[in-house]
Amino acid sequence: MIEVMDLSRRFGQIQAVNEVSFRVESGNITGFLGPNGAGKTTTLRMMVGFLQPDKGDIQINGESIFSDPIKANAQIGYLPEHNPLYDEMYVIEALHYIGRLRGLSRSIYRQRKDFVIANCGLDEVRYQKVGTLSKGYRQRLGLAQALLHDPDILILDEPTSGLDPNQIVEIRELIRSLGKEKTLIFSSHILQEVQALCDRVLIINKGKLIVDADIHSLNQHLGDQQVLDLELSGTDIDLNAFIQSHPEISILGESYSAGIYTCSLRVPLELDIRPELARYIAEQGWLILAMQSKEKSLEESFQILTKANLEAAIGEPEPDTEPESESAVKEEEA
Repeated sequence: MIEVMDLSRRFGQIQAVNEVSFRVESGNITGFLGPNGAGKTTTLRMMVGFLQPDKGDIQINGESIFSDPIKANAQIGYLPEHNPLYDEMYVIEALHYIGRLRGLSRSIYRQRKDFVIANCGLDEVRYQKVGTLSKGYRQRLGLAQALLHDPDILILDEPTSGLDPNQIVEIRELIRSLGKEKTLIFSSHILQEVQALCDRVLIINKGKLIVDADIHSLNQHLGDQQVLDLELSGTDIDLNAFIQSHPEISILGESYSAGIYTCSLRVPLELDIRPELARYIAEQGWLILAMQSKEKSLEESFQILTKANLEAAIGEPEPDTEPESESAVKEEEA
């Protein structure tokens, strides 16, 4: 379990993180979301000890990470957004290097090396130089390094960035299985990925935590907002006159194609506008093909919760030493 308490960090005049508090228990996957510049990455960097907070504390199982940083770091696996790797190393050498930094015994290293190579899909490139790897394989190697010491806590910043669709499915399954036994926090700009993997969502905006919710109850944080979807048939369809007479309603998005008009309206939760809207549509001679309230997707919820302008349309983002030969690297592995 990892607990963040009143965490704050300022860069000059910019308050990047402002008294953020949350707790993440073992055995669930928590998605950490926020628009660019919200303070998300700064928070993650403080959680792994890379940055010192101006205020607040971070505890693992009730013990501050700042009282014994080395002990705390041994319990955390971290994949940063910009994955730092030594291009001159072979993949297996990079894993061996991390294993030595982590103080793993030879037997434990061999066991964990086999696990991460198999589960991160690195077998075909284990004797390839890091500098020749594709972005997807570099990301896999970074994840393997984060997992190598079998940490209790995993903090992953954009873990599927750069992967192809097949690789994304494989890494998602790995994250899902790891989340059953570890404390796992990951950030992603792919909101569908968060919706598919996470049990819980944290949303940060302008340095403050604005949502801490079970993913299935996220819409409760939208308070009095609902979305009404319309599909109409007719010519010269224009709802602006109706909207102008109801300032509490706004259009989130609309399109018109082949005589079919579709739009989404933001409507106060307590207001049932459907009867009046249906009469207005009938008076204009248009035909209603569909009119229904819908449950918001995570993308829509994120948009509403983090954007000050709710009128916006949804969906607006090194050492110089080189091994003598490939055989020498294989000998080092053995």
